[in-house]
Amino acid sequence: MLFFNKDFWSLLKRNRVLVIFDEVHHCSGSSLENANSWGEEIILNIQNHAAFTLALTGTPWRSDKTPIVMARYSDPEGRIQCDFAYGLKEATRDHVCRVPNIVLVDNEHLVLSEDDEDKKIFKSLQDLLSHSDITYHAVITNDSAMKHVLSLAISRLESIREDNPDAGGLIVASSVQHALLILHILKGIFNQSAVLVSYKDPKAVKTIEDFRANSIKWIVSVGMVSEGTDIPRLQVCCHLSRVKTELYFRQVLGRILRINKASNQEAWLYTFAEPQLTEFAHRLKEDVPECIVVFDAMDKHPTQTNTGITLEGLGLTSSPIRDFQKLIFSRNIPITDKVTLSSPSLSEHTHTEVLQFLGRFRERMVNVFDSPFQN
Repeated sequence: MLFFNKDFWSLLKRNRVLVIFDEVHHCSGSSLENANSWGEEIILNIQNHAAFTLALTGTPWRSDKTPIVMARYSDPEGRIQCDFAYGLKEATRDHVCRVPNIVLVDNEHLVLSEDDEDKKIFKSLQDLLSHSDITYHAVITNDSAMKHVLSLAISRLESIREDNPDAGGLIVASSVQHALLILHILKGIFNQSAVLVSYKDPKAVKTIEDFRANSIKWIVSVGMVSEGTDIPRLQVCCHLSRVKTELYFRQVLGRILRINKASNQEAWLYTFAEPQLTEFAHRLKEDVPECIVVFDAMDKHPTQTNTGITLEGLGLTSSPIRDFQKLIFSRNIPITDKVTLSSPSLSEHTHTEVLQFLGRFRERMVNVFDSPFQN
């Protein structure tokens, strides 16, 4: 759309044209002053020239709280006014989507110490993340933490594959380095078949196409399999990204909700009980979460990757995030390490603070639309 010339846009002035937008939430702006580059093109060339427009999205809001182009909002609440809404509740009722089952992984006894002195005890991840300088990035990149969550997801996928031999799983990683470590754990320790795709890989689209048709168990993704990717055989997901927006959470969850012809239609998402992710999981029944839209000017030219995805939207930056915390997890699940990892955890750096996960890992399942698997 950014590269169409004036001759192309003149078609809308000479003819009665229906313009259809998919994933319109990528296009922002109620005016030229607060529009991004895509929204600006729509305002200038389509909004007052197309005879008809149809804008579609499964997530009618933006993480930066800017208005979606051409959308109507209530005043003064700033709530989007959709002409037609068909949400997840209706989709599960009509057997268009699977019922999501979300498992939040926590630990009941966390000890943070400095040189074996001044120990602080935390009863949960929420307690830890709220009252210490330990970051969520340090949790999702720790070897033992990853192994625990991955073991739960692997066990679930193996159970589903007893009915659906081609069922697959998705793991959303935080960075390419993080994804490589996850891939190593899957293949070297858990003996799982897996592939990796990233926004940096020019062959990523081909890898996704191949995965859609084969029976490989896992696909590890960095900035690729989040929206608009149709792989119905995906039924298990691990959300291990440091991106903690509701938009991204729902987009990732949506990858495992597409109904297919298999006999088993379970859908399971595993993640840590981080406060924001926990909140997102509990309000999945809301089609459009409470969100205040800000009608201010914004940067029209965000940083782009070669796939058209904004790095800021993925929570990625051009320079690596440095994390000076060291995490030590104590596992309460039997895992046989067949391979000794040659690379340390991404979060293990020289530092005097040590975090020990000494309590039992525990899992809490979120009841979404009265799931039959709720305990």
